[in-house]
Amino acid sequence: MSGTIAQRGRRLVPALWAGLLLTVAAIATPAPFATLPAADAGRVVARILAQEAWLSLAIGMLVVVMERRHARHAAQAGEGSQFSTNMILGLGAVACTVAGYFAVQPMLPSARAGQGWVGFGALHAASVAFFALKLLLVLMLAWRCAKA
Repeated sequence: MSGTIAQRGRRLVPALWAGLLLTVAAIATPAPFATLPAADAGRVVARILAQEAWLSLAIGMLVVVMERRHARHAAQAGEGSQFSTNMILGLGAVACTVAGYFAVQPMLPSARAGQGWVGFGALHAASVAFFALKLLLVLMLAWRCAKA
């Protein structure tokens, strides 16, 4: 029984994570810029991205734990390594969250003010690139888990 629940969780959680990221990218972040003054929209989007980052960390770690458990059982049965491709995808998505939100984002306010060694545009592009890479990794993970 618990094996079936774990298998369903392994399929469901990455799909929900991908849905969250697609919603943030396609609906939640563009909408404020279409309806609010730029400064207000920026504050709303900053709050959305903060919530997404913390949620992605939690979901990502859950995925890594589930995939680690699955890989360990597969390795014990002689069906693979204890370090699976799905675990690498989950860890990569977590790394993108840490790099994009917790490393790049704190530099954006000073770059907007003209301080620092990297301009706002470059930092914003790096942040968007990390988010896009995370989305790609999570979509690949969800695809792989759905067919498992």
